[in-house]
Amino acid sequence: MAILEARNLGKRFGQKAALREFSVAIEPGRLVGLLGPNGSGKTTFLKLCSGLLTPSAGEILIDGRRPGAETKRLVSYLPERNALGDWMTVRQALGFFADFYPDFDRERAEGLLDALEIDRRAGLRALSKGTKEKLQLILTMARRAKLYLLDEPIGGVDPAARDVILSTIVRNYEPDAAVVISTHLISDLEGLLDDVLFLKEGRLERFAPADALRESSGGSIDTLFREVFR
Repeated sequence: MAILEARNLGKRFGQKAALREFSVAIEPGRLVGLLGPNGSGKTTFLKLCSGLLTPSAGEILIDGRRPGAETKRLVSYLPERNALGDWMTVRQALGFFADFYPDFDRERAEGLLDALEIDRRAGLRALSKGTKEKLQLILTMARRAKLYLLDEPIGGVDPAARDVILSTIVRNYEPDAAVVISTHLISDLEGLLDDVLFLKEGRLERFAPADALRESSGGSIDTLFREVFR
């Protein structure tokens, strides 16, 4: 059974349609790239999946259930913007997640802090934007979830750190889980993707295995993206 399924999904904000008749099914064990230009509906889709927004039409199912209290136990969501209070230290942020999420793996989080060289004693107020994003990613990936939703996880970090962060994502999600990553930095990510989902003006443009798209187009996912959205 699909871990994430959208059926004729629509979302409107007033007169503006952010998603239109959007249907897709994502299987466990897949790493999916959610690609599209600004305003295509990527963040809206992730917020609908996480239960932060409700559909205007159609439905979303997480492991066969509509988003709610039960599905929040299954979904680990990394928002595009920092959601942590600056009054915290790194150690307090770990404690907050450990208290709030029963599936939070403190040992895994501690290991990721060491790998990314983040000082547990540091106050979040003093951290750089890139380090805050690394910390949020650690907290998200340290949960033993069934669905990881990552909104631009490498957008604010320097190129030297991207490989480390992408490796962190690939090595730390549960084998029976799915990962959906929204990104503009396709060339950095495309070698890791199992499937690619193109969104264009709120509609599903393409959804296929990454290898099949490369074979049919004769080029990279990055090149295909530029052709579809130019």
